[in-house]
Amino acid sequence: VQLQASGGGLVQAGGSLRLSCVVSGRTFNRYGMGWFRQDPGKEREFVAAIEWSGTSTHYAESVKGRFTISRDDAKNTVYLQMNKVKPEDTAVYFCAATKRVTDYGREYIYDYWGQGTQVTVSS
Repeated sequence: VQLQASGGGLVQAGGSLRLSCVVSGRTFNRYGMGWFRQDPGKEREFVAAIEWSGTSTHYAESVKGRFTISRDDAKNTVYLQMNKVKPEDTAVYFCAATKRVTDYGREYIYDYWGQGTQVTVSS
């Protein structure tokens, strides 16, 4: 399984950005998907996750109400819609895949990781 994240870039505070993560393989619909982010000098942190069925989503408190995670199983793709972005959202964003169904906010449950895409929010 390989993950390819894209969609990062430079955006002004208050603006929007949509990240995409394409997953190779024919069993995408069996994986829960997560987004994490990491700023230089800081630990990687959980952002959002969506369960394999797509019926449940989970968010970090810092992004609730601003970010939305979704998936399109026909395209083997998970999205992160980022609205009302803030300078503190600046980080490298990583997508990840898991077959676990609990603890979506924990890095250790994810088996596969993408390479990351840079998001920079200017003030």
